[in-house]
Amino acid sequence: MLKRISIAIISVLVVLTVLLNACNNDSGISALSKEDSLKLKVDRGSYLVHSVTHCTMCHSQLDFTKFSFPVIPGTEGGGGIALHEFDSTFPGKLYFPNITPYKLKDWTDGEIARAITHGINKDGDTLLPIMPYHDFSRMAKEDVESVIAYLRTMDTVDTSYPKRQLFIPVAMFGGGPLPDNDYTTNTRPDSTDKIKNGQYLISIAGCEGCHSPDTTKHFAGGFEEKSPGFTVRSGNLTPDSATGIGAWTEEMFIAKFRSNSSPENVNREAGKYNTIMPWTFFGTMTDNDLKSIYAYLRTMPPVKNKVVKWPE
Repeated sequence: MLKRISIAIISVLVVLTVLLNACNNDSGISALSKEDSLKLKVDRGSYLVHSVTHCTMCHSQLDFTKFSFPVIPGTEGGGGIALHEFDSTFPGKLYFPNITPYKLKDWTDGEIARAITHGINKDGDTLLPIMPYHDFSRMAKEDVESVIAYLRTMDTVDTSYPKRQLFIPVAMFGGGPLPDNDYTTNTRPDSTDKIKNGQYLISIAGCEGCHSPDTTKHFAGGFEEKSPGFTVRSGNLTPDSATGIGAWTEEMFIAKFRSNSSPENVNREAGKYNTIMPWTFFGTMTDNDLKSIYAYLRTMPPVKNKVVKWPE
């Protein structure tokens, strides 16, 4: 009788050990089918493209009459925005390219990754730093792969545009030297570590480019963008209580994103009170990611810098 009980106990312990190992195994995703594993990658890539890195903000047609320039449905990834028409001071002619399978079908994954993280296209040309490859070079290897997996699944948009014509050398557009880091060594922080997750999200979302006009005002805002019909300045994101977000609660921070990306706000003609802040993208981020960004911003030194958002 005791022998049978001992055997039963040992059997239960063996089963529990197998189950625990399966749960704790970092490669547990391998237990999923190949199709399920790919779906997870594509879903992550879709989230990044449409909510964090906002790729389709540049690579789609936008409705410039509405608040925060929402994407015109059906044009996602098809490119076509003419930078030289949007900015009359641009020294050349440039159309944002098509990034749907219509154009990327002849690109290898490695070529797409090189363009995203190092600013070199399939033909070996250096991309203008308007493409934020310096930010994307910090992206985790698994996230770069997820973005590529999603781009492969996008609806094909059959559009082509003339090649760029630059009146000055690429080096004169700024942006510094090309990234020299190897993105394949980058890792994504645990999403439960809000400060590290927030720092990671901010770095790949390009927040610093608009909210840090110079090294003395890190994330203190004031960057001015003059667009047809309006002029807007970026806000102070430091925890200064008078001029930044120091008096904001976490709930207030998230509510700002949800409100400014709501149909009521987006589907209106904002006129001179418009913005280039991609609310329609960032407003679809998860609560956890927005909380992470808020937590990271709270760790920054407060900088007193009053910003008039829409100067006359």
